[in-house]
Amino acid sequence: MVSHLPRSADLARFCQKLNRVKTLEDDMMETSFNRCLTTVDLALLGIGGMVGSGLYVLTGTVAKETAGPAIVISFVIAGVASLLAALCYAEFGAHVPKTGSAYMFTYVSVGEIWAFLIGWNVILEYMIGGAAVARAWSGYLDAIFDHRIKNFTETHIGTWHVPFLAHYPDFLASGILLIATAFISFGARVSSWLNHVFSAVSMGVIVFILVMGFILARPENWAAGEGGFAPYGISGIMAGSATCFYAFVGFDVIATCSEEARNPQRAIPRAIAIALSLATGAYILVSMVLTLMVPWHSLDPDSALADAFYRRGYAWAGFIVAAGSICAMNTVLLSNLFSLPRIVYAMAEDGLFFQVFSRVHPRTQVPLVAIVVFGFLMSVLALIFDLEALVQFLSIGTLLAYTFVAASVIILRFQRAKTRPPPPSAESEAIPASAEGSAEPKEYESFSDKLQLVGKEKGESQREPGQLKAAFEPYLDFLSDFYPGEVVTVAVITLMVSALCLSSVLVFGRNQLHLPTWSYALLVVLFSLAFVFSLFLISVHEQQQSTQTFQLPLVPLTPALSILINVCLMLKLNYMTWLRFSVWLIAGLLVYFGYGIWHSKENLRESQAHAVSARYVVFPSGSLEETVQTVQPSSLPSQGLEETVGEEAQR
Repeated sequence: MVSHLPRSADLARFCQKLNRVKTLEDDMMETSFNRCLTTVDLALLGIGGMVGSGLYVLTGTVAKETAGPAIVISFVIAGVASLLAALCYAEFGAHVPKTGSAYMFTYVSVGEIWAFLIGWNVILEYMIGGAAVARAWSGYLDAIFDHRIKNFTETHIGTWHVPFLAHYPDFLASGILLIATAFISFGARVSSWLNHVFSAVSMGVIVFILVMGFILARPENWAAGEGGFAPYGISGIMAGSATCFYAFVGFDVIATCSEEARNPQRAIPRAIAIALSLATGAYILVSMVLTLMVPWHSLDPDSALADAFYRRGYAWAGFIVAAGSICAMNTVLLSNLFSLPRIVYAMAEDGLFFQVFSRVHPRTQVPLVAIVVFGFLMSVLALIFDLEALVQFLSIGTLLAYTFVAASVIILRFQRAKTRPPPPSAESEAIPASAEGSAEPKEYESFSDKLQLVGKEKGESQREPGQLKAAFEPYLDFLSDFYPGEVVTVAVITLMVSALCLSSVLVFGRNQLHLPTWSYALLVVLFSLAFVFSLFLISVHEQQQSTQTFQLPLVPLTPALSILINVCLMLKLNYMTWLRFSVWLIAGLLVYFGYGIWHSKENLRESQAHAVSARYVVFPSGSLEETVQTVQPSSLPSQGLEETVGEEAQR
C-alpha cells in the first residue's frame, strides 16, 4: 500500500501542472506593444471582423434556404446570443488588458492545458477563416470580370482533381493575403488606418443599400402570395439563427487588441458594445430590404444583394454593391491577420509555443515573425486548398472559446486573482527564516491581499470572494468547511456537464435517441434541475465587487445562458466537423506535451521558487545531521538540499 503513495503524489503534481493558472503582473498596463488604439479604432476593427462576406452572401443563403423573410427575427435572436458572449469578453478585456483574447482569459482562470487548447483551436479558426475569405474575395472579383482570371489559370496552368484540394491554384487569393500581411507588419497604427479606409467605404455602401432598398421595397413580397413572412415556421427561424450566429464571429478581435488600447478599461467594453450594435443593426436592416426588394424564393445565394439590384434594373447599383463587398472582405482579412499573430505571440510569450514567435520588432512594435510566418501559411491554404468542405469547421473552435470564456468569467468572479510577487530585495534575502517566527511568508501576498489583512485586523468582517454568504450560513453551514472558491469550481464543472447533457437531449430529441416520451421528459427535467442547482450553489457565494472596470450583469445567470447556447450550437454541427476537430486536438496535445508543458513560464517559476526555498534554508544551533533529518522532502527538492548541505559543510 505504501509503495503506491509516490505514484499517487506524482499523479497529483502532474494534474496540478496541467491546471496551473497564469500569474498576472502587478502592472498589467506595462507592455512591449504600442498602446495607440482608441475606442473608435477598436470599434472599427470589430465591425470589420463581423460585417464582411456574411452580409453579402449569408443573408441571401439563409433567406432563401432556411428562414425566408423571417431572417430578420433570426438575426435578432443571433444578436442576443452573441451579446451574451460579447459581454463576457468585455469584462475580461477590461479586467485583464493583455493580448491573447480567449486564450489569455482561460489561462488566468481555468488552467494551462485548457488555455493552450483554446489558443490552438483559435489559431486554426483564424487561418482557415482568413483563407476562406480570401478565396471568396477572389471569386467575387473574378465574377465582376466574367471569370477571366479563372479561365486563364485553368488554361495555362491546369486543373487538379484531388480530394480537399481546389480545382485550380488561386494565385489572386494567395497574393491578396501576402499584400495584407505586408501592411499588417508595418504596425498597429498603419493597420488601423487601412481598416478605417475600407470600413468607411463598406459602411457607405451599406447606407446606400438601405436607402435604395427601402425606395425599391415592395411590401407584397412578404405577403401570403409569395409564401408569407415565415414560410419555414419556427423551426426555420431557429435554424436560421444558428447559422446567423456565425456572422457575428469576429468581435473578439477587440479583446485581442487589449494590449494595444490606450485605455482598455473603458475602450474595450465600449468598442464591443458599439461594434456589436452597429453590426446587428446592419444585418437586420439589410436582410429586411433584401427580402422586400425581390421575392425571397428567387434570391441568388452567391450574390444576393448585387443580383437584386440587377433584377430591378439598376445595374450600376450592382457594381457599387460589388465594390462594397470587396472592401468588406478586406476588413475581414485585416481582422484575421491582425488577431492571429497576437494570439500566437501570447502563447509564445508564456512559453507554451515556440519562443521565436514572441519576438517584437523594436520599431513597429508588432510580433513580426508571427505575422510573416502565419500570413504565409494562410496564403498557402488559400492557394491550394478547397475550403468549402472546411467552412463549417470554422465554428466549433470559436464556440468552444466562447464557452470557456463564459465559464472563466464565473470562476474569476469568485476567486482572487493570482498576481506575481515583487522580486526579493537584498535586505529581505538577508533576513534568516528563523527570524520570521511562525508567521506566513509575506512575499507571496499582493498589495490587495495586505489591505484585506489590515481590514481584518481592524475588525472588519469583509468576506473573501468564493466564501459562503453570511445569509446562507444557518442553512448551508457545511459549505463553509471548503476553501474559498472550491465549491464554485465544482459547481461550474457540474454546470457545464449538465448543459452538455441537456443540450444533447434537446438537440437530438426523441427521434435520434429513440427514447419514449416519459424517459425523454425525465431526462430534460433531471438535467435542467442539475443546471439550476449548479447556478444556485454558485450564487450563494461572495463575488468580487469592482467599480473600476466593466462587470457583466446578472452573474452567474448570463454566462450560464451563454454556455448553454454555445453547447447547443456545437452539437448541431455534423460528425465530420467533430472528426476534424479531434484530429487537430490530438496534434495540439502532442505540441503541448512535447514542448509547452516543459517551457511554460509558470513551470520555470515553480522551479525557481523551489530553488530559492532550498538556497535560503537557515540551520539552527545543533548538529547538521539532526537538522537535515527534520527537513521535509515534499517541500525541499533533493538537488537543492544537496547543494545547501554542501555549502553548509564547507562553512
